[in-house]
Order: sequence, then structure tokens, then C-alpha cells
Amino acid sequence: MENTTNFQPYRCVLTGGTAEITEKKSRFIATVRRTESEEEAVSFIEEMKKKYWDASHNCSAFVIGRRGQLTRCSDDGEPSGTAGRPMLEVLLGEGICDAAVVVTRYFGGTLLGTGGLVRAYGAAVKAGLEASQTATMRYGSRIRIGTDYSDIGRIQYLLGQKGYPQENAEYTERVALETVVPAPEEERLIKELTEATGARAELEVVDRYYFVDKD
Repeated sequence: MENTTNFQPYRCVLTGGTAEITEKKSRFIATVRRTESEEEAVSFIEEMKKKYWDASHNCSAFVIGRRGQLTRCSDDGEPSGTAGRPMLEVLLGEGICDAAVVVTRYFGGTLLGTGGLVRAYGAAVKAGLEASQTATMRYGSRIRIGTDYSDIGRIQYLLGQKGYPQENAEYTERVALETVVPAPEEERLIKELTEATGARAELEVVDRYYFVDKD
């Protein structure tokens, strides 16, 4: 089995969302999008600036890479450190990777002060994330199981007890199906399946990749 030390779980945005909050008559519109490269993030930010061309500010932040290797943020004319940095800190605090957020502000006529701006921009990002669909991604193994009909019940029961999926089932002279498990649990599952079927089941790891954790 390959070394999975570097394949740690991470959170990402599956589907972006938009949310709006109001603070002392200023409107803060947060738009979140999944972006997997700096180019995608920059393009998204420019898209939002064109969409909200008449806004007072379009502040932004993004995190690229499953370990957050690349981060950027912009105050877009707000006092230094009052917008982009608080926005980025929310993304990092939530463990979100491969995502960008733009918070558009329409000034309401009342100054918020530096503390008020920090709170408002941070709150807007949190609202934007709540309006988005996020998930934990885990590195896992896809295992193909071949078995006689006499053992399929034991296998299905074992997978069901552990909450593992049962996919791509084929019923011919024998039964074949696939399951996906977190990589650290691969060896244990193979051992348990082998014991449960008296080593009659054919077990093969056909792929390893990141999958959406349904918990």
C-alpha cells in the first residue's frame, strides 16, 4: 500500500453561493466560488468586479491547494487590513481550500470604523459559506470485490455495518461490486473481508483518489 501521509483530509467548496448582510445601511454581498488555480480565482474576481461595477468596493480573498499553498487577499480601497485579511482568515479558519470569495460593498452613508469593517467583512464571508455547499475530501481506496453468491450476504452486511457504499454491482455466475474506503482503513477492511469469506473473495484495489466524505 502506498504511503498516504501526505494525503490529508481537506475541506472544499462543491457549489458556491451568495449571501448578503447589512451593517449600518451598507450592503455586503458575499459571492463564493470553487477555484482550483490562481488563474480561475483571478478570473472570478474580475467577473465580480464587472458584475458589481457600481459598488463602492469589491474585496477578495482566495486559497488554492489542498494544504493552502497559495493565498491572496485584497482590500480594494478599504483601509488596509480591514477587508481582505479578515476575509482570508475566515477561509483559513474554516479549513476551506480551492475557493475564492468576493465581498461587494455598497456604502450606506455611515462610516463603520476599522473594527466595524473587520467584523462586517468576516461575517459576510461566513454567510457566503453557509449559502454554499462544502464538503470534507478524504483520500481513499476503491476496492473491487468478487465473490460467490454464498458469501455476498456476509460482505454486504460487513460493508453496511461500516457505512461503506456498495456500487457497480454485477450479478452473473459470480457477484462483483465496488466500495470506497478511507485509505487508512483499506488494510483492515481487506483483512475483515478475507476472514468473513474464508479467503474466497477476490479483492483488488482498482484506484486511489480523493472522495467526498458523506458524514
